[in-house]
Amino acid sequence: MTTGVYSQTFNARIQGTQKPPLHGRHWMAVTGKPLAATAGAMVFQRGGNAVDAACAMLAATCTMWDVLSWGGETQALIYNPRTGKVIALNALGVAPTGATPAYYKSKNMEFPPEYGPLAAVTPGTPGGLCTMLAEWGTLSLRDVLTPAMQMAEGYPIEAQTANSIERNKDRIKQWPYSRAVFLPHAGQEREAPVAGEVFKQEDLLQTLRKLVEAEQQALKKGKSRKEAIYAAYDRFYKGDIAAEFVRGCQEQGGLITKEDLANWKVKIEEPVSANYKGIDVYKLSSWTQGPAMLQALNILENFDLKAMGYNSARYMHTLYQAMNLAFADRDFYYGDPAFAPDEPLKGLLSKEYAKARAKEINPDGNNASAGPGDPYPFEQKVNPYQALLRQYNQARQAPIPSPLDEAYLADFRRGTTSIEAADEAGWVVSVTPSGGWIPACIAGKTGVGMSQRMQSFVLDERQNPFNVLEPGKRPRVTLTPGLALKDGKPFLSFAVQGGDSQDQDLLQCFLNVVEFGMTIQEAVEAPNIVSYQMRSSFGNHDRKPGSILVNARTPDYVLRELKKMGYAISVDDRTAGPINAIYFDRLHGTFWGGSGNHGEDYGIGW
Repeated sequence: MTTGVYSQTFNARIQGTQKPPLHGRHWMAVTGKPLAATAGAMVFQRGGNAVDAACAMLAATCTMWDVLSWGGETQALIYNPRTGKVIALNALGVAPTGATPAYYKSKNMEFPPEYGPLAAVTPGTPGGLCTMLAEWGTLSLRDVLTPAMQMAEGYPIEAQTANSIERNKDRIKQWPYSRAVFLPHAGQEREAPVAGEVFKQEDLLQTLRKLVEAEQQALKKGKSRKEAIYAAYDRFYKGDIAAEFVRGCQEQGGLITKEDLANWKVKIEEPVSANYKGIDVYKLSSWTQGPAMLQALNILENFDLKAMGYNSARYMHTLYQAMNLAFADRDFYYGDPAFAPDEPLKGLLSKEYAKARAKEINPDGNNASAGPGDPYPFEQKVNPYQALLRQYNQARQAPIPSPLDEAYLADFRRGTTSIEAADEAGWVVSVTPSGGWIPACIAGKTGVGMSQRMQSFVLDERQNPFNVLEPGKRPRVTLTPGLALKDGKPFLSFAVQGGDSQDQDLLQCFLNVVEFGMTIQEAVEAPNIVSYQMRSSFGNHDRKPGSILVNARTPDYVLRELKKMGYAISVDDRTAGPINAIYFDRLHGTFWGGSGNHGEDYGIGW
């Protein structure tokens, strides 16, 4: 039998997954909405590569408000088969001029708000899409935006988005441009569209047309494909689109200026990585939570997980403790590396630090007060925040395990979407875009919803000295696409929505494949656990020490054992995802696609 490391040929042992695995030889497109996956397929059929298809899916999901919009942020990992390297794309917006801790504290806020103009960082997705397409795609901006423009003309809205609009209509009514777009039946009992109704976005359509117009005019002047795409980029951030965005933002009380938009730039970066049993796992850097998954893998490498048994009480406990240690470090040490102080990432990701952290795990009980460690000695430095660290950890002592409530769960799980694309030439793209979700405040007549990512900052260094709000700075976000290579070749491309639970889900999906030999569809549907011991990155940044969410399929004897270990247990039939993933079958030269069974995520392969 061939092992799961190189192919997934053990069809006889597939459990009854709710969705069938996807198969493809030439390409694979997976994302959060069926229509958006179709947009990716359309671009593949036009001869585009995986980057072109990912851009088309990104444009479509933004237009469909798949818990994000055009004013949000885009984070991506791209495998370039020409160089054999993984590229990191940072298209996260920054805090605008005037966004300071003093400003928000003057409004009696402990954190920046969850909604509205004052929650907005600068839009990143238009720039991120243009950069991906210009640098690594093959088609024109017009080609990849055509499906999204057709949708902006009017598409049959699905129940999930339509009902979200209706639930949030009271907040939407506060913002005139949002009200005009989202509530076509104003004054009626149901003011939002209904499922199947054709949802039209004329302002957004005009914005997308302006981007294409800028590209086409540049081409007529003899500019190259790349230069023409960047002409569209400039029109969004420096031209008439920018002017209207800023006007609409400031009219409604926002802080973003023309200079903020003009000065913002997409960053092309080096990803960070960790090797787990011969597999190189790549993540974005400390401006995301991605390195926490790598830390957790480094810690777990010190245990025989397979011998524990999948989702045994011992396995769940070990996972939970490793995640808590990694995420405690995230909560204290992660932030925008472009701003001082420098994050101790080398120490955090060292195998020696992981061994030291692994020794802190009590095999017999939960440590509900687990806090950040000190990675500085592992890069031969002295921690400049020792006093702050002691104070921080003392505040975490002896908490009482807390039950979960719906409001907290809604914040912690706050969703986005994910995009996976791959082609037979070897290009692989993993994206976790987000921001501008419903209820979104639309900026003027652009049709573009503003991001709500400002809330992920803190206003006091005692909460995290690396993530204190500052103009021009990126907040530390939850968004965390994943790529894994085996022998230098793509092994797994995977991403998920779900706020602070994202890297918990992706960690367990990865282990399902690597340790327990699951097919990718089994892995994305498999029951998992969620810890709520880390701080939420949203709202009031709460935490629930000792709380664990387990799947309803968990046997009673496992639940009893976890309770003895000191856990406050909640049970749900939804504990993961929806995870989207592509597995690369090297034995047969094909793709296996997986898409979680919670939500509307969908894929197409050929």
